[in-house]
Amino acid sequence: MKNFTINSKSDLTEAIEEFGFLPFFSNSIEGFSVEEHINPNCWYNGESGVWSAWEWKGPVIRETGCAYGKFFEKKACYVSPRWFCELANYRRDGYDFDALYDDGLAAYRDKVLYELIEANSPVLSKRLKSLGNYRKGGNKGFDTCITRLQTRCYVVISDFVYMRDKLGNRYGWGVAEYSTPESFMGKSFTDKVYSKSPGESYEIILKHFEKLFPGTDINKIIKFIG
Repeated sequence: MKNFTINSKSDLTEAIEEFGFLPFFSNSIEGFSVEEHINPNCWYNGESGVWSAWEWKGPVIRETGCAYGKFFEKKACYVSPRWFCELANYRRDGYDFDALYDDGLAAYRDKVLYELIEANSPVLSKRLKSLGNYRKGGNKGFDTCITRLQTRCYVVISDFVYMRDKLGNRYGWGVAEYSTPESFMGKSFTDKVYSKSPGESYEIILKHFEKLFPGTDINKIIKFIG
């Protein structure tokens, strides 16, 4: 991957569009993340009042329509709409969620959570946990299930919403909003996601990564793609 620096939200948007895939945090492929390419002043600034990469997440998702979620190594990644269709086709292996569950390839807990998201998307994580009774003394495994659904590309984070106090002032961290790709991306996703065989999508993704990282051990790339 070429050397570049992210100094603004527009720089981040351009990088996502150019590379197709851009993890938020550093990972097993060196130099392949927002964290490693961002101007330190734009990473996290506490109370400085300067917008940072953390606060750009929601606007970038909304403006580009990209997918965001824990797609690789259980870490968050931006994926452009075009490339997410390929990734979802490969990861889903040709199954919609109902067929996946009917064939015994998805856990019942995943089914319950997926159906809650499907019926209520977009839905904030706080609301989702309330609907599913994911609290002390209630159902368990929310983090495991929501990560697995993202990894298999049945669920994406469609926005980050900040809470407001009585005076309308924003506070705290952005709260994740979950959706199915079908709901979030609409026909641009549903018309394309199963248009190839999963194997074809995998080969397209692999070749793309080889171009992004020439000279990188192919086994390292294969392991990262999953």
